[in-house]
Amino acid sequence: MGRLDGKVAIVTGAGIGIGQAIARRYAAEGAHVWVTDINAGTAEATARGITEAGGQATPMRVDVSKGQDIMALVRSVTAAHGVADVLVNNAGILIRGEIRSLSDEEWTSLREVNLDGVLRLSRDCLPLLRKAKAPSIINISSIMANRGLRPLAAYTATKGAVTALTKGLAVEFSPFNVRVNAISPGYIETAITDRLLRLPKVR
Repeated sequence: MGRLDGKVAIVTGAGIGIGQAIARRYAAEGAHVWVTDINAGTAEATARGITEAGGQATPMRVDVSKGQDIMALVRSVTAAHGVADVLVNNAGILIRGEIRSLSDEEWTSLREVNLDGVLRLSRDCLPLLRKAKAPSIINISSIMANRGLRPLAAYTATKGAVTALTKGLAVEFSPFNVRVNAISPGYIETAITDRLLRLPKVR
């Protein structure tokens, strides 16, 4: 018996890294995990690993910056289960660069994935979450949300906004019995941080 037997969990950015580890753990605890990622191949690989280990998982390609992808996910989960117990907003991107050289397109990408995706998913999944007995939203922020780090000002701004949004959603969703929390990891060994640490220093 797992702690999450019979529960339905949606995890974004679950193809690799932190999201993949979360998806695997939730499945090991008995949840049916919707493994979503912008990369269909990695989502499918993660889901396949879960099912081969005896868990339950459904892979789906979802670009959290696209409203139509989010609504497609909501429709699919509704059709399959009619409810969601957990939403983990993990999907995120990191663009390294000084603000003085950051393009408008890069800033838009950071904002749309790291912040807008969290807001849209939380909003659009609320009807599914309200049907659960003890629903929860978990937003993956960053330790860098509370400190400056060169050359990641734009990235840290989006993560700081995620932390602030989490506080607001916790209050706004409380009448619906939906708990909303944020986790702020430090450096975890993932493809993103490995790439960041290997890049040359900015002068």
